[in-house]
Amino acid sequence: MGKLPLGLLQQFVLVARQGNLSRAAAQANLTVSALSHQMRQLEERLERRLFERGPRGVTLTVEGCSLLEAVGGHFDGIEHALAAYRTRHHDALTLSASPGIMSSWLVPRLPRLVAAHPELELSLQSGSTLVDFEREPVDVALRYGRGEWAGLHSERLFGEWIAPVAAPALIERMGGADPRELSRWPLLGEPAPSTRWSDWFSRYGGTRPKRYVAQFDSLDALRHAALEGLGVALGRMVTSKSLIDAGRLQVLGGNYLAVEEAYWLVYPPRSLEHRGLQAFREWLLAEADDYCRQLPGMSECGMVER
Repeated sequence: MGKLPLGLLQQFVLVARQGNLSRAAAQANLTVSALSHQMRQLEERLERRLFERGPRGVTLTVEGCSLLEAVGGHFDGIEHALAAYRTRHHDALTLSASPGIMSSWLVPRLPRLVAAHPELELSLQSGSTLVDFEREPVDVALRYGRGEWAGLHSERLFGEWIAPVAAPALIERMGGADPRELSRWPLLGEPAPSTRWSDWFSRYGGTRPKRYVAQFDSLDALRHAALEGLGVALGRMVTSKSLIDAGRLQVLGGNYLAVEEAYWLVYPPRSLEHRGLQAFREWLLAEADDYCRQLPGMSECGMVER
């Protein structure tokens, strides 16, 4: 068989952990067909079937699991060893964030960052899954949660609150329906295990309907359904503000409910000496403070911790 190219094994580990050729190919800067060809080449050279291929992705066979267990840790060790060297590129900063906070809050403010720090080379990664700082060359992330991420530095930016939002088309369709009587409106269910609607009715009264018009497994799909007028969603005000300002969504009833989660700046210890991160952090905290000062009445937002 001869020696296997390390590149093949590295791509195997990537595909095995992603469980999806498209995502793995994007991360490896390859086409799906090229990556698929490499995996078949590896299987042929090992004379083993490593993957079961299906319509929703790939899963490891027993022999594929054994290979991942044998080689995966070695590549993790290499990545960990190289991480310290990557931080020497002080003007290059790779940031990860969810699509909602990335597009609605961060991107509109980036021109000010570029003006203040033209030397920074930003690489933005948008995704719904949490980045693994141990395995991925990412310097910093914006996360939504309670700040409980072991082994990472977390700094609170601002809080979040929710309110019922609906498209103008739905409001027109409902005619004279009282927006305060939400149990009579078509409601959109949040991804499990969310209890937001129960929290809402407990706080502001009313009876939660026995069923939702539709239940969604992702916030992105839920947002699109609200925009299309399918029903009322509990919108996060931070990420929904641009849609409300544009008139594509309207707040019903005027009540807001603070939630326990907040938005955080998160980074691993290896990024502490990263000059680009230091500049970005200083700019971001100032932007967060300014954002909170522009939101009268939303005291939950202003609780920015240092």
